[in-house]
Amino acid sequence: MSVAHNILGNTGESVSRLGFGCMRLPLRGDGRVDRETTEKMFALALDNGVNYFDTAYNYLNMESEVVVGEILGRYERSRYYVTTKLPLIMLRSYAECKEVFATQKERLKCGIDHYLLHGVNARLWENVKKWGLIDFMQELKAGGEIGSFGFSFHDSYACFDEVIHAAPWDLCQIQYNYMDENTQAGTRGYELCRELGIPMVVMEPVRGGALARLSEDLEGTLRELHPDWSTASWALRWVAAHENVKVTLSGMSTLQQVEDNIRTFSDLRPLTEEENAAIAHAVEVMTHRLANGCTGCRYCMPCPNGVKIPEVFSAWNRYTQFRNYGVVSSLWERRLKMEDKPASCVGCGACEEKCPQHLPIREDLLRASADLDDPVWK
Repeated sequence: MSVAHNILGNTGESVSRLGFGCMRLPLRGDGRVDRETTEKMFALALDNGVNYFDTAYNYLNMESEVVVGEILGRYERSRYYVTTKLPLIMLRSYAECKEVFATQKERLKCGIDHYLLHGVNARLWENVKKWGLIDFMQELKAGGEIGSFGFSFHDSYACFDEVIHAAPWDLCQIQYNYMDENTQAGTRGYELCRELGIPMVVMEPVRGGALARLSEDLEGTLRELHPDWSTASWALRWVAAHENVKVTLSGMSTLQQVEDNIRTFSDLRPLTEEENAAIAHAVEVMTHRLANGCTGCRYCMPCPNGVKIPEVFSAWNRYTQFRNYGVVSSLWERRLKMEDKPASCVGCGACEEKCPQHLPIREDLLRASADLDDPVWK
């Protein structure tokens, strides 16, 4: 098998439509990258035509670039393209940008084909303008230190509209999947890039793994149409069906995921009306499964007793939406501390007085805690 390829805009590069995202490489028990398994995964991907590898300065506790550079450096250079990113959120000056890039060049001795401003949002965009980082990227390209430049993005469409018109970008990268058409840049951002002729790379096509495992009823509907397609394959195919999506990134952690994705991208074709209808049905069902109507506006905050109300409701809504505790377990068990959870609520009602949705917050906090502390859907 060999995955499908297409041309990445004005770069003229023939890139694999499946990109290998290197943010979720397999880990050993000590938290370091399992290099032996990663080598096997890269070899399998390369042997089946995958040639686009996406990493970043801060992925996997700073280890991802090192591993990518070491493993890919053993292969003929014409077999792959490397994308990495300038970590805007970590930087405090233009001088630090230059220092970080020098470190990245050392880690990625195999070379940097595409260099992106990492995680652009409205706040970080101000630093991009203040430090002249578009000029910096253009200078790196003109000097042959990178092949092309672009940005990855996490903010509103209004911010995206400003950023996309600010430079002659070679590519851009957004979060996009069938549940997030109206989130961040979304479908409007996709259409804008298509109109401007800027090729798009998509991250989070499976929504951080949430779309790889749906509730039993929804998975059953999809299996009736295609018993041989994995649930993740449906999400990947939906993204790849968009003409201006040149690369769909998948953060693969196992050999089995690599194998499944290769099968998907070796058999790409436009989705049929029936297949699109099945996806639309799944979206409708999951949208109506939201536990409450919290929009994350944060008008209820701060809670006098420290409850992180929007975060609690976000976890609860995702759990009920996907009927899968795994998609929220990290947030509920590790990122939210005990004092952040509903147990700290004393029922003062201050939050309900400020909630524009008029939600029964105190009651819903109790329901959220009951559902997440003893989940029915594992």
